[in-house]
Amino acid sequence: MQKEYSDPVKNGGAPKLSPASNYRPSRLEHIHLMGICGTGMASLAGLLKEKGYRVTGSDQNIYPPMSNFLQGLRIPIRMGYHGGNLHPVPDLVVVGNVITRLNPEAVELSRLRIPYLSFPQALNHFAMKDKQTIVVSGTHGKTTTTALAAWILESAGLDPGFMIGGIPINFKKNFKTGEGDYFVIEGDEYDTAFFDKGPKFLHYRPRVLILTSVEFDHADIYRDLEHVLSSFRRLIDLIPADGLLIANSDDPRVVPELRRARCPVRTYGLTGSPEWKAISIMTRDTMTRVNIEKQGKPFLDLETHLYGRHNLANLLSTVALADFLKVSHKDLARAVSSFRSVKRRQEILGERRGVLVLDDFAHHPTAVLETVRAVKDRFPERRLVAVFEPRSNSSRRNIFQEDYAGAFEKADRVMIPEPPLMEKVPEGERFSSHRLAGDLQKRGIAASYFYTHDRLLDNLLLEARPGDVALFMSNGGFANLPKRFLKGLG
Repeated sequence: MQKEYSDPVKNGGAPKLSPASNYRPSRLEHIHLMGICGTGMASLAGLLKEKGYRVTGSDQNIYPPMSNFLQGLRIPIRMGYHGGNLHPVPDLVVVGNVITRLNPEAVELSRLRIPYLSFPQALNHFAMKDKQTIVVSGTHGKTTTTALAAWILESAGLDPGFMIGGIPINFKKNFKTGEGDYFVIEGDEYDTAFFDKGPKFLHYRPRVLILTSVEFDHADIYRDLEHVLSSFRRLIDLIPADGLLIANSDDPRVVPELRRARCPVRTYGLTGSPEWKAISIMTRDTMTRVNIEKQGKPFLDLETHLYGRHNLANLLSTVALADFLKVSHKDLARAVSSFRSVKRRQEILGERRGVLVLDDFAHHPTAVLETVRAVKDRFPERRLVAVFEPRSNSSRRNIFQEDYAGAFEKADRVMIPEPPLMEKVPEGERFSSHRLAGDLQKRGIAASYFYTHDRLLDNLLLEARPGDVALFMSNGGFANLPKRFLKGLG
């Protein structure tokens, strides 16, 4: 097959490229990634370098942990997007979904007619070809669940490949090629690229699909909940008859969709009568003990460093996966007890002057609610100071304004800065941190709004006292506040 080129500026449809036919390792040397500091793109960069390619990249938002991650791999990053970043001309360009059609590099890409792929196209070709793919999808819990699933397979000697939307502490990197039969991937429902507006996860060909939850999110690309559900329905339809769907039966939006699966379905949950259920949860010291039933009968007792009901539900899904893959009870128990979660998922950064500092990625109202609850339940005797940055494309819109007011019920103190990048949101659709602080005050929660991150940090340092737990929540860099606060404590 001859190469076909698609103009990323003029053509609004999917690119007419066939990577399986056109892109062979012997014909490729230099691959450039546009938007390289996104979590998925950075891990793809590492995977490509591990396979022997010369990798370069560009981005305008360069911050830890991904900037440090790429620096450690010695992958050069060019700050900002410029046509000159495509000189010397690479053999292939991978276009991240942060890139618009008017991006200077996209314009130069079109002019030079360089072969290009979207992130999931590249991942499918370079990492998942000839593998059995385990896709972890859902509005919440994808990253932790993917990391735990990969660690269980690794501990069982199955040598999986994986791609995870965060840095698993056990692996210390979020990608691996793997020599085994399985590839574990976090399935994102966000759009693929400006030339392919379908969700990323439709490129991943799931043999096994874990579905953790479905809620309205990504208000910048989805109209409503029904629009979100339509994408997950298409994903379920991709599972072959000899595959498996593992689904959270506690989610009322998930259950009605299970009947469309052509494959066997295994349900899990903390309530009702799922096939997989946690019947007893007890926290002692730094570990949580969970008694698990399968079809109403005792299956296995596990100990884990994870805490919070949402995390234990995620754990149940991986137990169902391990059973399907015939992982031994011994290997499963060892993996679960040794799993150390993922950076920025209730991650303990340190404790100084009696103040414990946690960093978390929560941004959707439900994720904020469950994270705050989990941390307060884990440290019930300590004052919980929740510091939240509404930074995602959805949280900067007023679509969740009311929902956030109910998400901090277990916090003792809430601090909220002015959201960044508000100029990108139409004026009538903007979220108000000031209003949220006022709504929380009406609920009896001590809450404050700060116009800048620096003012918030100054006030937090003044207020901090021994016994506090400071929980930072943002899906971005948060002006490096968590580490700046820890350092400021002395």
